[in-house]
Amino acid sequence: MPKLVNLGSLCIDHVYRVPTIAGPGESMASRSYDVFAGGKGLNQSLAAARAGAAVAHVGCVGKDGEWLRDVLAAEGVDASGVRVADGPSGHAAIQVDDAGQNAIAVAGGANRALGEEDFERAFGQIAPGDWLLLQNEINDLPIVLDEARRRGCAVAFNVAPVDGREAHYDLASVNLLIVNEIEAAALADGQAVPREAARLLRERVPNADIVLTLGSAGLIHAGPAGVSELPAYAANAVDETAAGDSFIGFFMASVLAGQPMPEALRMGAAAGALAVTKAGAASSIPAIGDVRALIAERAAAS
Repeated sequence: MPKLVNLGSLCIDHVYRVPTIAGPGESMASRSYDVFAGGKGLNQSLAAARAGAAVAHVGCVGKDGEWLRDVLAAEGVDASGVRVADGPSGHAAIQVDDAGQNAIAVAGGANRALGEEDFERAFGQIAPGDWLLLQNEINDLPIVLDEARRRGCAVAFNVAPVDGREAHYDLASVNLLIVNEIEAAALADGQAVPREAARLLRERVPNADIVLTLGSAGLIHAGPAGVSELPAYAANAVDETAAGDSFIGFFMASVLAGQPMPEALRMGAAAGALAVTKAGAASSIPAIGDVRALIAERAAAS
């Protein structure tokens, strides 16, 4: 069975529930405060594992984040490649408002301390048929992308969050490029019209399928057959944190299982919709039974 090797971030999420997202110069009392396991990499590994994929996670935490390895291992993820380094783990400060929208500030911490040994550990686990999954929360991505090209690895790259580095990436080794509207615009010369941005990204990376997520507006897929759209599954949003990561994990698990692109996208979309109905990041990732039930329910209603 093919596996997913995630060279990805791990964070400790500090979540503050607020009436509205605080603006510049504004102080606001938080209604609650919670600490969750998070980081785009960890969330995506958990989601893929819950969707039934074999997952190996390679990354770096500080001593304050050793428990994040246990979170991965408890879900069946091979976390033997998560190294403990000096200094703090990655941290995120997350505001979540009454509409479920969020604002996130991330400190990279140990996620920016990856080195040659970590990269080799990731590539050493990739066999024919496996996929390498990346996010934009780790360091030295040009080195990783170049090595992936040299080794002929299948690469899925979630270019999130954008921070200026992405403008200089050579994406020739990428087979699946997964972005939201902001990330797509950053990679497509500022193009703010999502469908046009997807088309431009397909021209820039002609060997890659482009998946552009639009939250409650659904998604756009640009591939060999052209550009298509998929509506979102309606959901009552409590917290949007990790919705995109849930999408990616379930989507990648379906890709690994050999599902056609439309079915894989539907699995991801349903998982993302369910994720917004619960608070937290890793804690909001749904079970595969619930995702399948949502798809069946909506199919029966249509």
